[in-house]
Amino acid sequence: MLRKTVEERPNWQDIAQANGFIFHHVDGDLYWDERACWQFTLDEVENRIEDPSTELYALCLQLVDEACGSQQLMERLAIPDDMRDIVANSWRDGDPSLYGRFDFAYDGSGPAKLLEFNADTPTSIYETAFFQWGWLEDMIELGQLPPDADQFNRLHEALIERFQAIFEKDSLVHFSGVADHIEDRATVAYLEDLAGQAGMETRFVDISSIGMTEDGRFVDPEGLRIGALFKLYPWEDMLRESFAKNIPGSETLFIEPAWKAILSNKAMLPLLWERNEGHPNLLPTYFEYSPEGRDMSRGPHVRKPFFSREGADISLYDGQQRHRGPDEGYGAEGAIVQAYAPLARSGENHAVIGSWIVGDEAVAMSIREDASPITRDLARYLPHVILG
Repeated sequence: MLRKTVEERPNWQDIAQANGFIFHHVDGDLYWDERACWQFTLDEVENRIEDPSTELYALCLQLVDEACGSQQLMERLAIPDDMRDIVANSWRDGDPSLYGRFDFAYDGSGPAKLLEFNADTPTSIYETAFFQWGWLEDMIELGQLPPDADQFNRLHEALIERFQAIFEKDSLVHFSGVADHIEDRATVAYLEDLAGQAGMETRFVDISSIGMTEDGRFVDPEGLRIGALFKLYPWEDMLRESFAKNIPGSETLFIEPAWKAILSNKAMLPLLWERNEGHPNLLPTYFEYSPEGRDMSRGPHVRKPFFSREGADISLYDGQQRHRGPDEGYGAEGAIVQAYAPLARSGENHAVIGSWIVGDEAVAMSIREDASPITRDLARYLPHVILG
């Protein structure tokens, strides 16, 4: 694994605009960055990223099965008491999952270490599935990469196949998010396009415009009943909304399903460690106020609220320096303490590896870089290449 400086495609911004990638810069800062790429061998990808991802996902599903039968575990996960049946029943009913993304610390030496699981509302799908693949094809055509260069990347095809596995052809699926959030809206639009390619009929509805009938069914602004809904809106928030009590009677199939509230919650990390202590791809992780958590806090560690996004309210001590993510007010439900694992580093660039799960399989990889060891909202996206 190494970071390789490469020449940008001279017209990449025109290509981005032509393909609807309008958030390649965010607030004037570069987000998509093709001035460099990360290079891997096939062995590194298959044996250090792909296979461990599939194994870890199976362990995650075992934890979900156990938690859905345990009030004690639901409490440790901070699932609201009156919402636990919603979560458990979605698992027992076999509600399907579309996708998720593991985040790993990996620098080419030793096993990849799981940092967290973005199991409910991961973004950077379009950049991974479509735009970095286009970069690879263009770079080969320009002669900047050899003809046998490859990527670990079948996310586009895998998502279409998964939509076809979940829904019958011509099924109506509503897609929802925050309409005026550029990145979220573009992410939902891409998934909506993939569902259309899979044979579904799709409609977009702003999350704030979803209504409810007198008998508790969710409807769009035209009054059309929402039988299936992809929502880019996290379950930890949905379960605390006033409408949550209507979810069981709504007969709406949610993508992602409510049982993902267990895995998108960082409280699952100490539970996963308890059940698989010593696993080479897991980091020792404990609840903050446990004796083990207090002991770990004395040395290199990372403190994470149960619910936080893009590095918010995360603190990191690497043994020499302390770092902190943006203050966003997360942490009321609790926090975990995780052993410190350094990210791959090149100069001042810290790279986190994303490994994408669709259905039950690892299908793609993505990389984001930050000047901080805590990956934040404006971390840049870099493409990757497999050589050798």
